[in-house]
Amino acid sequence: MLADKTDVSPPRRRLQWRGGRISKEIDVLRRTAIGSTLALAAALSLSACGGGGDDEGTGSKTIQVTLANHVWTENIKAALPEFEKATGLKVELTQLGEDQLSDQYNVKLNAGTSDLDVMMYRPLQEGKLFGKNGYLSDITEDTKGASDWNWSDFQSGPVEATTYDKKVVGVPLITETEVLYYRKDLLAKAGYTAPPKTLDELKEAAAKVQAANPGVAGFVARTGKTAAVTQFSGFLYSFGGKWADDSGKAAVNSAEAKQAYAYYGGLIHDHGPKNVSTDMSWPEAMAIFTQGQAAFYTEASSLYKNATDPAKSKVAETVGFAPFPEGPAGSKPYNVPSWALGINEASENKANAWKFIEWATSKEQTLANQKAGVPGARTSVANDADATSTYPKDLVEAAKAGAENGVGFDRPQVVKVPEARELVGQPIVDAITGKDSAAAADKAAEAFQALLDDENK
Repeated sequence: MLADKTDVSPPRRRLQWRGGRISKEIDVLRRTAIGSTLALAAALSLSACGGGGDDEGTGSKTIQVTLANHVWTENIKAALPEFEKATGLKVELTQLGEDQLSDQYNVKLNAGTSDLDVMMYRPLQEGKLFGKNGYLSDITEDTKGASDWNWSDFQSGPVEATTYDKKVVGVPLITETEVLYYRKDLLAKAGYTAPPKTLDELKEAAAKVQAANPGVAGFVARTGKTAAVTQFSGFLYSFGGKWADDSGKAAVNSAEAKQAYAYYGGLIHDHGPKNVSTDMSWPEAMAIFTQGQAAFYTEASSLYKNATDPAKSKVAETVGFAPFPEGPAGSKPYNVPSWALGINEASENKANAWKFIEWATSKEQTLANQKAGVPGARTSVANDADATSTYPKDLVEAAKAGAENGVGFDRPQVVKVPEARELVGQPIVDAITGKDSAAAADKAAEAFQALLDDENK
């Protein structure tokens, strides 16, 4: 089941790690013919690696790295030879699809295997499970290592998502935040000079634009019971609600949560597409927006090319992006890591595994990935004009706002994530269809509490 194996022969001269720095050995790299400026930057970034200290002679020289099929992975694979030349280490890479990855982790981690060192995992989907079962190594001390690597440069939301029981267990790789997509032409036609800044203004504008443009919905978003949960989360947080309170009790029937359910569902019920399906995920909702059939759409920033690519979108020239609107508790969209790197607790090669993570998540590698269209978790890179030059300017600003104010999770933080989403998503559907969403929230809270109690046994 190994979709890819990287087998690069070690260099003639093995480089030595000393005190978290490569000293005279980096001169060897400078004299090496590196095929591009980016490759050189990736190699020199290794000078910041080695937070584990001087552990030459300990651990295997081969690091077993398991990654998901992703653009980020392809970019890292291309740069791997530089890491191997600089360290004298060999990376044996296994690359799998999401389902295969989950299956392999389920088998190997349950068996306590030690032949898995670095793990690419989904913090929001598997983080609680892996943390509770002790599968991920505590890397808190590693993150305090080389100052050039700079853990404080990582955005707070993604860091929150890769922390379990006050211990850092992962380094976030790829991030996304919830933003407002909108039609600039329709707003201008309705007399607006700027997108809505608050949820009240969003509701007002959706109604006004819809009334002025027959056949165009004022607002569209995900409607499916489980699919809508992540996009609803921004509304929940901005109303001051939570999935569970600070004591761990279900809170989806709080006054704030009920207001959020009523608002989200009511906005779609009153100003959404006619005869709207209650089974839409992002492809269906995005299609309505990109076909010119809706004025506003809240969605993940990472999906923006579906709206800006003329080959996919009829509104590519008129789409705009804005920060998530403020609710009673402010603007609190999700700002989450879809993927992270962690170290298998059973690994016997943790020091070298950390060297790989430190290199792969360095500023240089994050910058290279961001330029390639993969947004990372580093604040310095998000603020780098060169790194974001290929993105729409208003999307960059909207994403920055989300990074500053965002919450690090977009779904309940539980082990049984799919089951939880089914439960807390039902009031969304009831609100969309005009049913009693408050009663549905009470029922959902009871069922969600039973799930929480079962997990806490």
